[in-house]
Amino acid sequence: MPELPEMENYRMLLSKQILDIPITGVTVNREKSINTDVHTFEKHLLSATVVYLERRGKHLIFHLNTGGRLILHLMLGGLLYLGTEEQRPNRTVQIELDFSGVKLYFIGLRLGYLHLLTAKETEEALSDLGPDPLDRRMTLEKFTERLKGRRGILKTTLVNQHIFSGIGNCYSDEIAYIAGFTPDSKVQNIVQSPEKVEKLYHATQSVLREATAEGGYIEMPLMEGDTLTGGFDRQCRVYDREGEKSPSGGTIIKVELAGKKAFYCPVHQHDA
Repeated sequence: MPELPEMENYRMLLSKQILDIPITGVTVNREKSINTDVHTFEKHLLSATVVYLERRGKHLIFHLNTGGRLILHLMLGGLLYLGTEEQRPNRTVQIELDFSGVKLYFIGLRLGYLHLLTAKETEEALSDLGPDPLDRRMTLEKFTERLKGRRGILKTTLVNQHIFSGIGNCYSDEIAYIAGFTPDSKVQNIVQSPEKVEKLYHATQSVLREATAEGGYIEMPLMEGDTLTGGFDRQCRVYDREGEKSPSGGTIIKVELAGKKAFYCPVHQHDA
């Protein structure tokens, strides 16, 4: 599932390509992927322009010149591709937006969605999201406050979108590795130690910033000539590396915690 770095990568790249270009065509191949009937969806989008792209957690928000919003959540397996009809990917496309000859293809929205909302409805829909870990206001003190009083294991805490928004299965494992904690470490034990909280805070910051700078881990380029997207996939230390050697020399183990898969190195990572 695309997480904070992947969606931030999409935001940055698309902001250079589609802003202020009129939408001249709308194709909906799967009505369940939108929240209105197709006619209403098309009516609101045709001739509109995207004036600003915003990311909140794993969501991408297209701000329209009409005042409306398109809110995207790719969920599991979702991808974006930008190109001409000749460059159309050989994948199942649920929605297409034509920006005057260049199309944005929304792929794999089996669980994901692209909803048309007002500004107020957007705020209501995202009101339960926790703060962004990379927000400039997310200081060590604020980070510590978000964890105080929490109980449970590190893995489920990091992926809880009500606590911090944008972290999923991949980056929770990478963060735990950099911090040196096993994914089943109890959060209450970490919070009791300022040193451990600080390690977790700096691990969260460094992993998410590094992954964003390297284009995240999605393997398919956003568009022709895109050499950035997916660059972090080769740099994952433990995620989806079961049986391989970690940078610390230990053999990476895969476990299941609260219904979620987790990967860690038993040599480098220890119970907090």
